[in-house]
Formats: sequence, structure tokens, C-alpha cells
Amino acid sequence: MAKVEFHPGELFPTVGFIVTNRCLPNERVLTFYNGRGAAEQHIKEGKYALMWTRLSCMRFAANEVRLPLHALAYNLANFLRTTATPELIERWSLTSLRERLIKNGAQLVRHGRYAIFQMAEVAIPRDVFAAVTNMINALRGPPLGATCA
Repeated sequence: MAKVEFHPGELFPTVGFIVTNRCLPNERVLTFYNGRGAAEQHIKEGKYALMWTRLSCMRFAANEVRLPLHALAYNLANFLRTTATPELIERWSLTSLRERLIKNGAQLVRHGRYAIFQMAEVAIPRDVFAAVTNMINALRGPPLGATCA
């Protein structure tokens, strides 16, 4: 089966071939392999962003615990990316999110009634960080015992 895609602004079409022994209609074969390609991208992202292939413990039982923890970290990071990132950074990879948003050094300065995070704006601009924290805050439900009016 051959797949030809025409993209605006490109001179030549993109041509791809799928060789399979599946006895399905062409549309179903294409849907299956596109889904498989997306799954492979998620696996690659987990391998590089979270390094879940590095199971460095000497005992099998310890590594058996580490792998689901890596999968949980991937799911939490993906949840953060899909529900609590503004439009400006919604296409960032998990590696970019980890390096620029989560592994960002900050200093906590406490004053009388409030605390301030002081961080460099090199990794992520102030308005983007504020939008992320506001979106995370919006995910919380109402306080216990609160009644809706």
C-alpha cells in the first residue's frame, strides 16, 4: 500500500509505503499503523525524557517497582502537559517541560504573610509560569465543606 500526502508550501508530495500481511481494507491498515506510530513516539519520549529504560538497581524486584514509577511519572507529566499548559508551550516535549519548568532552580523568600519564588526568567517567562500555576490552581476543586451558591 502506498500513501501520498500533499502539504501546502511543499514542492513534492511525501510518499510512504506500508508493507503488511494484514487482510484489511486500506483505510483500516493506515489507521492501525498511524496509531502504532503514535504509540512508538510516546515510548521514545518516555525513554528520553524520563529515562525509564535505566533500571539501575541490582535486584529484579527493585527494578520491577521502578518501571511502574517511571510510567506514573510519564502519565503525570503528560497530564500536566495536556491540562495545565498555556497555548504558548502546549507543543513542548516532556524533555523541554522537565528542563525548563520542573528542573528550574528557585529561591524561596519568606516575608511576614507570604512567600515568593525567585527564579530566573531565562528558562520560562514570568507570564507563562504564572499561566501554568493558574491553570494548576484551577484544577483544584472547592474546599471541603464549601457550598455552591
